[in-house]
Amino acid sequence: MNPVSTISGKAYPFGLKNVDTDVIIPAAWLKTISRTGLGKGAFEALRKEPDNLFDSAPYAGSPILIAGDNFGCGSSREHAAWALADMGITAVIAPSFSDIFSGNAFKNGLLTVVLPQEAVDRLLQVAQENPDLPDPIHIDLENQVVTTPFQDRFTFEIDPFRKHCLLNGLDEIGITLASSDAISVYEAKLAAEKPWLAPHMI
Repeated sequence: MNPVSTISGKAYPFGLKNVDTDVIIPAAWLKTISRTGLGKGAFEALRKEPDNLFDSAPYAGSPILIAGDNFGCGSSREHAAWALADMGITAVIAPSFSDIFSGNAFKNGLLTVVLPQEAVDRLLQVAQENPDLPDPIHIDLENQVVTTPFQDRFTFEIDPFRKHCLLNGLDEIGITLASSDAISVYEAKLAAEKPWLAPHMI
């Protein structure tokens, strides 16, 4: 997992509330276990509309999505986080998220930023009115702040453990490997104390 420290760039001014995971990635795309290629199916129903936001040239490749309340509700499909990441999105800003989606996003290196509705509305305005600016929105995870070139500054809270993992690019495997020395010491001690287990230890 790649470390996440700062995210700067354009943002999709989405803003819809109660967007469920079936909207993010329809069920027809769930047959794959690959994390790549799902970006093509992200928001598929919405992208069938002409002049839709996600295929709009001014916002192409935006690393930030600004969403409405209760983003990622519905089923627990991890493919939703995979699809957003495959689109190039590395952060989602919203007033609230489904707990399961938020967990899946974290495990896949996707930063979810919770801000009050007033702050989200302001960021939507900045994104909508300044599509030609290269970096209208800046997220600083280390200092837990979202800023714009227009003196806007919004602080956000994040679980310290999640922050540590995102800043250091640690997924569940990485967390385990970080304790490899302690694991080796434990296994050596166990093998010495209970040698009959040694043939079964990997």
